[in-house]
Amino acid sequence: MHPQTPDGRYFVVNGVLWRCSNPALTEAERQHWVNSLMAARRQVKAAKSANDVEELAAARASVQEAKVALGERGPAWWTDGAPDFNRRRVDRTPYAQWFETLTKLSVAAR
Repeated sequence: MHPQTPDGRYFVVNGVLWRCSNPALTEAERQHWVNSLMAARRQVKAAKSANDVEELAAARASVQEAKVALGERGPAWWTDGAPDFNRRRVDRTPYAQWFETLTKLSVAAR
């Protein structure tokens, strides 16, 4: 499991912040879009294997649509005016100190 920021807006993979899904989505809505996302990713794989440029573009558009609907891309789902740090290095954001502390605790636990 990847660490999630204390405010629940991001998770961290290899030092990069990735926006979490919108927690305001109902479970049914979230599951619908997750299923759509997985299907679109399979379409991307198939289009790449077939070397089908048009199908690849359509599949990638479907991935984008699902990611936006989930709140992982597009406008930020929070409404407090805080900036969006999606896809930014955590050490270059206000989350840097939190992540450094988390990393030190992880190393000490080993």
